[in-house]
Amino acid sequence: MDITIEELKERLDKGEALNLIDVREEYEFDEFNIGAKLIPLGELPDRLDEIEALKDQEILIHCRSGARSGRAKEYLESEGYTKVRNVLGGMLAWQAAGY
Repeated sequence: MDITIEELKERLDKGEALNLIDVREEYEFDEFNIGAKLIPLGELPDRLDEIEALKDQEILIHCRSGARSGRAKEYLESEGYTKVRNVLGGMLAWQAAGY
């Protein structure tokens, strides 16, 4: 089950500790980010060791529009990650909402 930007914003505002991963490129992250861990989509297969401990925890993945994070979600699920959620609409929707 994916997550909306509204739900994510609400959870961040509550101060929840989230496993949030940004799969955009570094230059996109540098321009605007919401405090996620940056692991560009192309590097994800080589950096799984960094998130291995999260295999059975909820992981929220976002990108610019939701497309790359959707691919990242599928990949992580194929690697045995059980609670991966894509942030629908990505940072475009986040910024459009004025967050």
